[in-house]
Amino acid sequence: MTAKKILTQGIVQGVGFRPYVYRLATSLDLTGYVRNLGNVVEIIIEGDDIELFIKRLQSELPPIARIDSIEVIDIDEKGYDEFKIIESSDSYSGLSVIPPDIAICDSCLAEIRNPADRRYKYPFNACTDCGPRFTVIDSVPYDRDKTSMDEFPLCDDCLVEYKEPLDRRYHGEAICCSVCGPQMAIYKKDKLIECDNPIKLGADKLKEGKILAIKGIGGTHLVVDAYNDSAVSELRRRLNRPNQAFAVMSSDLDAVKRYAKLSEREIETITSNKRPIVILKKNDNYNFPESLSPGLHNIGVMLPYSPMHYLLFDEGDIDTYVMTSANIPGEPMMIENTEIINGISDYSLVHNRKILNRCDDSVIRFRNNELSFIRRSRGYTPEPYTINYDVNGLNVLSLGPELDVTFCLATDTIAYPSQHIGNTNKVKTLNFLKESIKHMKRITKICDIDAVACDLHPHFFTTKMAYEFGVDVIPVQHHHAHAVALANDHKIDEMIVIAADGTGYGDDNTSWGGEILYTDIKGYERMAHLERQKMPGGDLATRYPIRMLLSILNDEEMIKNYIKYFKYGETEIKNIFRQLEAGINVGVTTSTGRVLDSVSAALEICSERTYEGESSMKLESAAYYSTNELELPMIIEGNTLNTTEILKEVVNLYLKGHKKADIANAAQKTVARGLSELAIKSADKKSLEDIGATGGVFYNEAITDSVKNCIESNGYNFIQHKNTCCGDGSVSLGQAIVAKTRNV
Repeated sequence: MTAKKILTQGIVQGVGFRPYVYRLATSLDLTGYVRNLGNVVEIIIEGDDIELFIKRLQSELPPIARIDSIEVIDIDEKGYDEFKIIESSDSYSGLSVIPPDIAICDSCLAEIRNPADRRYKYPFNACTDCGPRFTVIDSVPYDRDKTSMDEFPLCDDCLVEYKEPLDRRYHGEAICCSVCGPQMAIYKKDKLIECDNPIKLGADKLKEGKILAIKGIGGTHLVVDAYNDSAVSELRRRLNRPNQAFAVMSSDLDAVKRYAKLSEREIETITSNKRPIVILKKNDNYNFPESLSPGLHNIGVMLPYSPMHYLLFDEGDIDTYVMTSANIPGEPMMIENTEIINGISDYSLVHNRKILNRCDDSVIRFRNNELSFIRRSRGYTPEPYTINYDVNGLNVLSLGPELDVTFCLATDTIAYPSQHIGNTNKVKTLNFLKESIKHMKRITKICDIDAVACDLHPHFFTTKMAYEFGVDVIPVQHHHAHAVALANDHKIDEMIVIAADGTGYGDDNTSWGGEILYTDIKGYERMAHLERQKMPGGDLATRYPIRMLLSILNDEEMIKNYIKYFKYGETEIKNIFRQLEAGINVGVTTSTGRVLDSVSAALEICSERTYEGESSMKLESAAYYSTNELELPMIIEGNTLNTTEILKEVVNLYLKGHKKADIANAAQKTVARGLSELAIKSADKKSLEDIGATGGVFYNEAITDSVKNCIESNGYNFIQHKNTCCGDGSVSLGQAIVAKTRNV
């Protein structure tokens, strides 16, 4: 007989790992114990088959568990009589992490649909294979008394399951039942409605066309019948969201197939236990009201992921609901019952379990069968990234940009990304960021911060916040951070990167966004860019893209011929030209987003942006229906793509009566081809074969496809994001990597 200590790190808490170790050890007649040690699980094992135990330990893991590292140490035999799960300790800090919230498993789903089961219709059913984790934990080690379930002591029946090693609820910290667990209640405004089945009443009210708020696992959704045009329109009015598409939740895959196209990879993702929103193309049978996803060829879709969602569908006869986050635009989701029931909904379904950490739905889009994160949050956070480069010994906090913010905590070669935080120029969202940092420090046990990385922009709230920590501050240029996150995805040391988005503060104090960068982890060189254009009114030009269009055209005669299309009057147009001439509040930009917005305005697709990315998204959808190929001028002058001539030809073609879909398609492809040509020239100068693409413009499938085809047809490797966001959601990761590799 021998004895060993085994230390495991990875996703080994809150996933049934200790019960799994117990069952495996006892099946091999081994003795000892298993326990949590902060972020690490310790196993003391004695017996004859330890080598077999170690082999099987890593190959037969529970569904959610993952071992990232395992350390085996010889120890003296203690002569244990049996194998036990013993009380946790926080005496060891490792690099493990709490798993994300996971969709209800098939076994738990079967129970809530079985009239003979004691958990029949119970909306908080969970086990070690499913349910909330990240949103209910306060600190580590992951035990019930360190979660929001601590307020719900187990009843006798649940306690038997909790203590039975062969039960799938053995040491499942989120388990409960209708006797001992959280309860639902329904309110009409702030008046409690007494009823036996709040979820059934909620489903009935949705059938009547009412707006229902539902408090869920990591936040609150506003819900209406997706087929009810008046209900959808009323939800828009109350939210003050006139045009932004609403995500929907359908009862099952068959319901989704009735209105959307699905590839095999999209099916695999939308049905996974992470249950993200997946952006799908509408099919020919799409019959929802136009108010659901106005002006777009696609729609965000998810399947039920909590017991409550399944029960809502089971209790009603509607197969698809609008399911949108309950928040004031730009602010975090509501999680407090008082705030929810006094919100904009007609009725509110709430419960009495605290949400300790908000976590919005993840959003994924497939571009040419390649997965692309738009928002990496529920189901994925806080699974860590590995930094694939030599690192320094600093503990780094990185704060991201200002919009679509996430943050990262990095130590050693691990970076822990936060959930989606949002727009930090809102006070409530900035406070949410601060609260989430404290929470992440507790569950990762990274208590001391040595340096803070932030955006180069001096006026971002996150930049100002960086200096409040009293440690070394490392500003990182926006597009360099984008590029580094992309490089880390592929373990690439250096490459040429096309960084195309709406804006990023450049080192020349202008707004970048159409850049060709040579980049490695520690630095970058600006090789080429789009033509510099003036922005009359600064940020006002992003809300009203006609301002940007007038500036780019800068041709009064052409504009006179085109004036009937503008909502601006002749006086306003003259005022814009006076502003340009005087140079008062006029910025300078090379942004790809602003060029695409201008095309959208020129074609009367979108003249006012009411949500982030609206003009470009509607342009993409218009181009999706193109049937004819048109040619636009692509003029490269030195290291610059001429965008003025592209816009002038867009206007000329539209005045000649060409279809806006065909012009939109041609404009996108021309910009894509121009960026690609600039990147190829830069790659030749640097003798590099890898050309990457990053920035929010590359959520556009047609542009991504055009760039990919151009780069690969010229013999270069096209590099795109795999497990990170091409938008701003992964800027914090890039910042953290730059800070962690500094001076190495």
